[in-house]
Amino acid sequence: MTNTGRFTLPSEENFAEETKRLAQLWGADAIRNSDGTHLDEAVERLGKKIYSAYFPTRAHNEWISLHMDETPQVYLLTNRVLATGKTVDVPLMAGFYAEQLQPNRDADPHVYWEVIDRTTGEIVDVSHWHYDPITDIVHIEHVEEMHEYTVSFLAYIIWDPVEMYNHLTNDWGDKEHEIPFDIYNPATRDFVFRTFEDWLKNNPQTDVVRFTTFFYQFTLIFDQRHREKIVDWFGCACTVSPQALDDFEEQYGYRLRPEDFVDEGCYNSTFRIPRKAQRDWIEFLTTFVRANVKRLVDDTHAAGKEAMMFLGDQWIGTEPYMDGFEELGLDAVVGSVGDGTTLRMIADIPGVKYTEGRFLPYFFPDTFYEGNDPSIEGLDNWRKARRAILRSPIDRMGYGGYLSLAAKFPKFVDTVTGIANEFRDIHERTGGKPAEGELNVALLNSWGKMRSWMAFTVAHALPNQQTYSYYGILEALSGMRVNVRFISFDDVLEHGIDPSIDVIINAGPARTSFSGGDIWQNPRLVATIRRWVREGGAFIGVGQPSATNWQGRFFQLADIFGVDQEVFQTLSVDKYWPQPETDNFIIEDLPDGVEAANLGEPILNTYPINEQVHVLKASNGSVQLAANEYGAGRGVYISGLPYSATNARLLERALFYASRNEDRYAEWSSTNPECEVAYFPERKTYCVINNTDQPQRTQVQRADGGVDEFDLAPSAIAWQQL
Repeated sequence: MTNTGRFTLPSEENFAEETKRLAQLWGADAIRNSDGTHLDEAVERLGKKIYSAYFPTRAHNEWISLHMDETPQVYLLTNRVLATGKTVDVPLMAGFYAEQLQPNRDADPHVYWEVIDRTTGEIVDVSHWHYDPITDIVHIEHVEEMHEYTVSFLAYIIWDPVEMYNHLTNDWGDKEHEIPFDIYNPATRDFVFRTFEDWLKNNPQTDVVRFTTFFYQFTLIFDQRHREKIVDWFGCACTVSPQALDDFEEQYGYRLRPEDFVDEGCYNSTFRIPRKAQRDWIEFLTTFVRANVKRLVDDTHAAGKEAMMFLGDQWIGTEPYMDGFEELGLDAVVGSVGDGTTLRMIADIPGVKYTEGRFLPYFFPDTFYEGNDPSIEGLDNWRKARRAILRSPIDRMGYGGYLSLAAKFPKFVDTVTGIANEFRDIHERTGGKPAEGELNVALLNSWGKMRSWMAFTVAHALPNQQTYSYYGILEALSGMRVNVRFISFDDVLEHGIDPSIDVIINAGPARTSFSGGDIWQNPRLVATIRRWVREGGAFIGVGQPSATNWQGRFFQLADIFGVDQEVFQTLSVDKYWPQPETDNFIIEDLPDGVEAANLGEPILNTYPINEQVHVLKASNGSVQLAANEYGAGRGVYISGLPYSATNARLLERALFYASRNEDRYAEWSSTNPECEVAYFPERKTYCVINNTDQPQRTQVQRADGGVDEFDLAPSAIAWQQL
């Protein structure tokens, strides 16, 4: 087994000897600096490939402090203020952090701002309000008593949000705040490229320029107490400027409103059903960003260096899953690996020469402190990622942060040694090829391919109470023996359903982009899917799939699922339930039976639409799991799917059942849901992984019918040559 290579090590100043020691232990062939650190010459002389983090739009206060009207801007929505008389005052900065944000007092507020009566939704005429730049208060006249009013205003971002986060997390004290800048301004754009040209000349030791990232930060806004107020990893709120708005109008033929950005206070969350204005802005922004990314990449190549993009921080506008990303010519993409889903988000990106994962934990003091054991998180992160690596391998791995912190924890150092060696061993044994997928599964939502492995996410790898029942679907699929793609409703309407697809999944809360909302009132969409299922297709719905009030139904594909939801419109119509079943392929080998399965929070008042439906689990009068025959095809309904080994097994069996492939299920399957199998036919080998920190025993049935038994140590992987 090779014990060197495919590993990037973070380092810092005055740490050369320990860097050398850890590089040898972990088999590092590349060394990088992290935010706030630099590599000294002794580290650079170790003979490793050198990554240099580069921030195109910050860390040059000497420039931007003289051009503070060229920082990035964001549309912010004030608090709602109740009118108790004929006038009302709205303070702009109530609830926002003044060290991060400053109202734009330069552009005409009557052109670029908006005051709205939130009780009626009407725009208040500009003659009825004025802005006081001394107090940052908007005074509104001729208001309606007992109506609420808001102001949507432009604000400059005067402290880079990521540097600010790192600053506060690491207690950098009086370190100067780094001011971001917006390359939409020609003078600043020229500065950015001139500065980068000089940097390339002055850093001949750099082999890989690790752009962290490019120009526009995802939405990350803090409140007056320094707490995160608005966090949207996909948010485009921090990308706007008066000039960009004017140019958009010229190109697209209509003018965007502030409301198109603040979106009633939702800030265009990916859960919102995307509107034309939102899609057009993403297209406009992406065209601009990519043109300038291409220029940076070309300059990097001309200097004889590789160009690597970090999928995080200022990644907005790059859109790696939109068509044309490969035209940028990037050599690599690196991203933070929080679990199997985020691993796949990186690994599946097309059009780059290699991909790299930055594994957790990050070497920061919030994890590396006396009394804590970071190796627990390190192994947990590795087990989650390893499932996905076997299905879609990344080419390299590494860590980030302060190496001096990690070096103080010998157990963690040993843990990473084992992880790095195992990662290289997987590559050697598989040739960097993915394991065989048995079925083709498509996730159907409003975004489609553009948000591959990004569905149900609010902040990177941090599902919350409202999304965990859906995010678990992605996490289960990320390491499952199926091939996964993402399709949109527009894809189905324009091109039909690809005949290679075995199963379609529609999942999400009602009235969101993931469930679909009113798109399900389109008869052609519904008819296309019904026809496909009746002819042998398979459709799985999770949560409130195809949900919209229409023609007396809430789930518009209730006839496929066999389940609908009572939304208090047909309470006078009696509903009769079939006897719940305990004998069905989907629940056949769940370790503790279907009643022990955690299928998320029940979708209240879901009921079988007839007595032929196979109800497999119900809770307090709500269906949680059901199967339904539909012509030559099948439908399955699941209320939710938080990630667990049991739920991953349940979903896998549901996929094989719905597609009528039960006879193919046993081959290359583990009898223990805590263990999974990856088969590599070209290499005539397979492996079994233990996804837990406890010993596990399992059996694997081969394609020839033979059975192999395995006793696996905690976190172990076992290989079997055929």
